[in-house]
Amino acid sequence: MTVGEPHAFTVYGWIVCAWILVVSFQYGFHISSLNQIQAVLTCRVSAIPGTPSTHYGLPTCIPMDDATFSVVTSVYTVGGLLGSLGANVIMDRWGRKGAVLASSFITVIGAGFMGVAASLFPLVIGRLLTGVAAGLGLCVGPIYIAEIAPSKIKGAVGVLTQFAIVIGIMVTQGMGLKLATPQTWRTVLLFSAALSLAQLLAGTIIVESPVWLNRHGLLRDKDASARRLWKAATVLHSPDAANEDVEDPLLGANDERSSLNPDRREDQHHAVNAPTVLRRAEFRKPLAIVCFSMLSQQLSGVNAVLYYSNDILSKTLPEIGPYVSLGITVVNVFMTFAPIILIDRLGRRQLLTLSGAGAILSLVGVGIGLDSGAVTLASVAVMAFIASFALGIGPVPFVMIPEVSPPHAVSALSSIGLSLNWIANFLVGLVFLPLRNFLADGDESKEGRVFFVFAALLAFFMGMLLRSYKG
Repeated sequence: MTVGEPHAFTVYGWIVCAWILVVSFQYGFHISSLNQIQAVLTCRVSAIPGTPSTHYGLPTCIPMDDATFSVVTSVYTVGGLLGSLGANVIMDRWGRKGAVLASSFITVIGAGFMGVAASLFPLVIGRLLTGVAAGLGLCVGPIYIAEIAPSKIKGAVGVLTQFAIVIGIMVTQGMGLKLATPQTWRTVLLFSAALSLAQLLAGTIIVESPVWLNRHGLLRDKDASARRLWKAATVLHSPDAANEDVEDPLLGANDERSSLNPDRREDQHHAVNAPTVLRRAEFRKPLAIVCFSMLSQQLSGVNAVLYYSNDILSKTLPEIGPYVSLGITVVNVFMTFAPIILIDRLGRRQLLTLSGAGAILSLVGVGIGLDSGAVTLASVAVMAFIASFALGIGPVPFVMIPEVSPPHAVSALSSIGLSLNWIANFLVGLVFLPLRNFLADGDESKEGRVFFVFAALLAFFMGMLLRSYKG
């Protein structure tokens, strides 16, 4: 016998949810972990004359020019791509919990390397490893969250992935403001290693996803996991293998079964890999939705806009330039509350439509403001873009992937989608400055033209997404 679908988390269920979100927090943290400490890390800001050039036996900075620092920064996206490519295998072989633990372990090693680096090589290796951990974590986190979330709050809980990301960005920006000194910049990186070490240790009390356990025939473990996670899980199947093919409402609508379709039933226990997803026609629609959502997110130029906004706003607020990036992340965090409340009321498609329209208009406003010299317009438009992005384009794709993917293909589709996300992220970072300079043709009053390109790309891919995804 079973009861209906779970209607709420237990206290322990919320603890598991928070534990999972640490990997998303770490992704956001390392996006900006080097931004505020760049000057001291690269020896542009020297220690006070007369103070030692080492601290606890480590150099107070690592000399590098802009090109070298760009390589150190961008290698994070290379690691992210590698991590997302391997996420499919790890998630299906060792489970959702195992994948989170793997991400945590790699973060401990990577952030630890960066925190004690005495030269460029270990710094690059550490940055690459944190990227690998982020790529893996960003794949498994939304899936794990979706598989444990009660159906009535699945959308709101899914948005917490993006919320954890922007909190991570804000925390590292805030820490950098106070710790960007030759003696303390390493604390920012060692904090990340310590947090993931704590996550590893806490993993001993965390349960595996009931959906994954059920798919692998571990019914006794599935029942125990469900009892601890969900308030409705009071009466469960007996742990008898004969129950394996019985409909279990506790697993929600995503874990569909059909005793009349042997092929579908077989797929529930044998997850498909990425090449199979790319070949088979049955996956074309969810694949299109996943890919268009990821491309809309990154080809909006959000990372380029965040980078350029510091220069724009510093023209009007020259005395508090270092606080500009922190202020934008606060707006990002504040606006991420909106989809937590609205996603299950308005729906995914409506939020995407509102978010996309606002982001496109904002990008056009940034371009017009820069080209006309209207700094105030450009500044307001940047803030409006960040707010619009946080409303839907940022969080909703992470909610959509587990919802539109068949249960036996969710790991593969997530791996493909997040790999595409990392590739687009890397390409935008690579071509932004050359494209801006090419379109401006040496005229600073035309530097806004590049944002018209981002507006056009976002309009195209949002149109393709909304055409494929009906909500």
